[in-house]
Amino acid sequence: MQAFDYHAPQSVREALGLLRQYGDRARPMAGGTDILLFMEGGKIAPENLVDLSRIPDLTAINYDPAHGLRLGALATIRDIERSPVIRAHYPALTESTLELAGVQIRNMATIGGNTCNASPAADTIPALMALDAVAVISGADGERRINYTALFQGPGKTAIGQDELLTAIELPPPAPHSGSHYIKLAIRKAMDIAIVGAGTSVTFDGDTVKDCRITLGAVGPTVVRAYDAENLLRGNPLDETTLNHVAGAATAIANPISDQRASSGYRKKMVGVLTRQVLLKAADIARR
Repeated sequence: MQAFDYHAPQSVREALGLLRQYGDRARPMAGGTDILLFMEGGKIAPENLVDLSRIPDLTAINYDPAHGLRLGALATIRDIERSPVIRAHYPALTESTLELAGVQIRNMATIGGNTCNASPAADTIPALMALDAVAVISGADGERRINYTALFQGPGKTAIGQDELLTAIELPPPAPHSGSHYIKLAIRKAMDIAIVGAGTSVTFDGDTVKDCRITLGAVGPTVVRAYDAENLLRGNPLDETTLNHVAGAATAIANPISDQRASSGYRKKMVGVLTRQVLLKAADIARR
């Protein structure tokens, strides 16, 4: 690992000042579970490491029934996993945290770091996107907000500028008669990367789907939203015919690669399977 200067700012303002001062020679660090491995492996070699862990405001988890959930970017995956409020109102997010690595890593890893790593196979990103999450990004000119559907630009790439920080994630309150879920397919049950991930949220009006979001991970260069599949679902009952059409539309947008975990053909086939499963589970939650 190349030598670097270590900085431990006490506020967002101080951290932003360091990022502006050092430009592309600096990298922010949240939990360190990814960036330190990248540095040790020689993938990146920042001259300045800006440790955000001493900024107290970034760890908060706040829920208001009228305004929804606000997660500080440094809230740990473990804290989110164990939150009864999140389990009750945003079950897809809870399920995604349970799928991420092991407990030791979840104790260190942060929700903001998992977002900024921007892996197409990330677990929390499909869940957050399905829950209509918004990234709160702080910079020299104040805060701006970007919906998760527009945040990701490629593997490891987001719309967050080099001199900006992701400081919070906001989720709207869940609609009445709604449910959400996340499913991950992997070779192992723990400590493994997704072959395919699927997230969804559905809202019902009686037996009819009033609104929905379907998201897929590990099937393209970024996590994707299955808009055509959603359009086939809205206004229809969640019956076998509808499920077949929706699963087919989700499969059609998948453009996965073949790698050591699975072939592209297998991944595409499993997109339809997971889409059906995740919708049925979310529907079950909505009807409780």
